[in-house]
Amino acid sequence: MNDKDRTSKLWGGRFHEATDSFVQRFTASVEFDRRLALHDIAGSLAHAGMLARAGVLDKEELRSIQDGLQQVRGKIESGEFNWSVELEDVHMNIEARLTELIGVAGRKLHTGRSRNDQVATDLRLYLREAIDVIAGELTGLQSGLVELAAEQADTIMPGFTHLQSAQPISFGHHLLAWNEMLERDHGRLQDCRGRLNESPLGAAALAGTTYPIDRAHTAGALGFSKPAENSLDAVSDRDFVIEFCSFGAVLLTHLSRMSEELVLWTSSQFNFVELPDRFCTGSSIMPQKKNPDVPELVRGKAGRVNGNLMAVLTLMKSQPLAYNRDNQEDKEALFDTVDTVLDCLRAFAGMAPAITPNKEVMRQAAGRGFSTATDLADYLVRLGVPFRDAHEVAGKAVAHAIETDTELAQLSLETLQGWCAQIREDVYEVLTVEGSVAARDHIGGTSPAQVRAAAQRARALLAAR
Repeated sequence: MNDKDRTSKLWGGRFHEATDSFVQRFTASVEFDRRLALHDIAGSLAHAGMLARAGVLDKEELRSIQDGLQQVRGKIESGEFNWSVELEDVHMNIEARLTELIGVAGRKLHTGRSRNDQVATDLRLYLREAIDVIAGELTGLQSGLVELAAEQADTIMPGFTHLQSAQPISFGHHLLAWNEMLERDHGRLQDCRGRLNESPLGAAALAGTTYPIDRAHTAGALGFSKPAENSLDAVSDRDFVIEFCSFGAVLLTHLSRMSEELVLWTSSQFNFVELPDRFCTGSSIMPQKKNPDVPELVRGKAGRVNGNLMAVLTLMKSQPLAYNRDNQEDKEALFDTVDTVLDCLRAFAGMAPAITPNKEVMRQAAGRGFSTATDLADYLVRLGVPFRDAHEVAGKAVAHAIETDTELAQLSLETLQGWCAQIREDVYEVLTVEGSVAARDHIGGTSPAQVRAAAQRARALLAAR
């Protein structure tokens, strides 16, 4: 084996034999980290500009590097770039091709940095961009839900606890509960973005560099808020990956809960809503079936994203400072979470605003199960009856209705007065589902007026982003 074979890798000077072919494949990451290519080029352009300012590169070398990187970018964007497993990762593939194009100047680009700070920078740039795209998709979904909620403020449905009818609510109110979940998710996403937006570039391998670099300049050029404070932490930190995957797990948990409700509501047993045909599939054997496959798949993908979170937590739990090769394993979990989150948000954003409620079915269901019993108790309290006594009277009314197979609103005034003589004809105003819903007229309540007001506040919040 000649010296060229032994040292063909960009780091090969210290080695006396070629890397084993299996080890080469086992350690290579280019099959998945090529996704970082354009961010790697952006980081290199900022680094080169800073090196020129520091006098490490002259103007001609800087121009050559800039032109060469633009050529490499063009090949990558067109799909013509030849990726090599032998060159291990996205960084060395790009640097090697740059050096082929421009010669010695390409070999100077890596001055003052390491692949350790380089990948940490690339990953933050990639995730920052992904977060901005996800935030837009999340806002789109929320906007669709808020508009549907405003339209359905007067639509009455049963509210459930323990999956049993509890109290009547507005369908719009239920949709706004979904929006509140997503609003918290948006806040978590922005928190993650704020914390990741520090530049590791210039931390080099772990201790910084002896070259006169300007980390504030490269941080500003790349849109970071500031350079990372500590070089050891800068190259080894993956909190931002964990935090994003945590955001993804919570978001998918919320979407999974929504999906479960849609699966239930579209069943023939509930028949509360219809989903558009384009978001459903049929059966290969049962021609009558209309399966809610999109909600079911979203519900299933929550487990996938939860698994990604556990993977990155486990990856980091025993790592000493600073960088370790284990961190190569963070990318596939992160990339898969980004892709899955985007797909699920896009599916929901197209599907949710097109939900069609079966209003009469919902209203009839809201009236079953004695869902206005609490309203009867509240009515008695307003007449001066202590709450516990009022609760007992309402319970007796429910028991009688069960025995006679009737609903509370169908009980005669005489029957009701048998338990409490103070009851008057106006009791029937609160025993209807419409009266029950309208009576909850306060911020956070389910009355149609409050639902419309809440939808307007949500619109204003979304518009301000």
